[in-house]
Amino acid sequence: MNGYFYNKRVLIIGGTGTIGRSLLKDILLDDPTVVRILSRDEHKQFELQQEYKEYQNIRYLIGDVRDYNRLYRAMQDIDYVFHVAAMKHVPACEYNPFEAVQTNIIGTQNVIQASLESGVSRTVFTSTDKAIAPTNTYGASKLMAERLVSAAQYYGGGKQTIFSAVRFGNVMGSRGSVIPLFQRQIARHKHVTLTSREMTRFMMTKRQATELTIRAMFMAQGGEVFVLKMPVIGLNDLSDIIIEEMSSKLGIKQEDVQIKEIGLRPGEKMFEELMTEEESIHALELRDMFIIPNQFVDKREYEGAIHAPQQSYSSHSVPPISKVELRAILKENKLIEMDNISLELGES
Repeated sequence: MNGYFYNKRVLIIGGTGTIGRSLLKDILLDDPTVVRILSRDEHKQFELQQEYKEYQNIRYLIGDVRDYNRLYRAMQDIDYVFHVAAMKHVPACEYNPFEAVQTNIIGTQNVIQASLESGVSRTVFTSTDKAIAPTNTYGASKLMAERLVSAAQYYGGGKQTIFSAVRFGNVMGSRGSVIPLFQRQIARHKHVTLTSREMTRFMMTKRQATELTIRAMFMAQGGEVFVLKMPVIGLNDLSDIIIEEMSSKLGIKQEDVQIKEIGLRPGEKMFEELMTEEESIHALELRDMFIIPNQFVDKREYEGAIHAPQQSYSSHSVPPISKVELRAILKENKLIEMDNISLELGES
């Protein structure tokens, strides 16, 4: 896929977030004509400008997915769109459900319509494992957005835009994720709050999330959902490792750090599911991902793909990786370094 974005015009909606910034870094390597960053957060746009001030092919646009006219203007002459903006915090979506609807559902429909009307070549949407059998507003809103993206492929009429979606697990180290939360809690209060010692989650690195999203853009033929095969992490194992590492870095005793079980938050699930058994009936499998094709468009062929086994892909049925493997992932991706947490503590 090297050179895929060469001389192309790219729009990243939600481009100041964790995945948006990572996509920008990769796309710039291909020397695109322009990358437009659309987000609501002017402070994070300023920070991004400072980080990439030597680049002359980045444009910074203040805007919101709720504003169709702004999206339409931002997409003029654009080839590829990455839609990574969303309300993602489960309790916030539970307490403000219609705000989640306006951003995650209506906002996604705005992206679809603007893509069609602007003649965008390809648009990829980022979804979540919480969209499967959703028990919370966030998951339900993302499921509806997935359906809108798939449906856009067959109601677009003569429009040529290719739509697809990628389904993420938890992105390790992203803003609001549990790893920096545990680090701050240990540094400030010598405890971590754990929903349940039995809870498991699908987790992926920022690198994996970025590569999956770009690969989906490249491979999409219309209306698919791409699901990365990713490890299952036991939250109890994760908390143990972070306590061990942080205790050593802070010079405190491990036994002085308490684990407080707080129970499930509103809408939260003990286990997550990346693909249902019903979806697996039609799904295709590659070495590192599943492809769930759109059932309303012509059958697609993907090189090297085979029929997936008929089963659900759940964090309850997949054994968690070992502590040794988990620690290696955390260290390899520098997810338990002190640099960022030290900066945050210095500002508090």
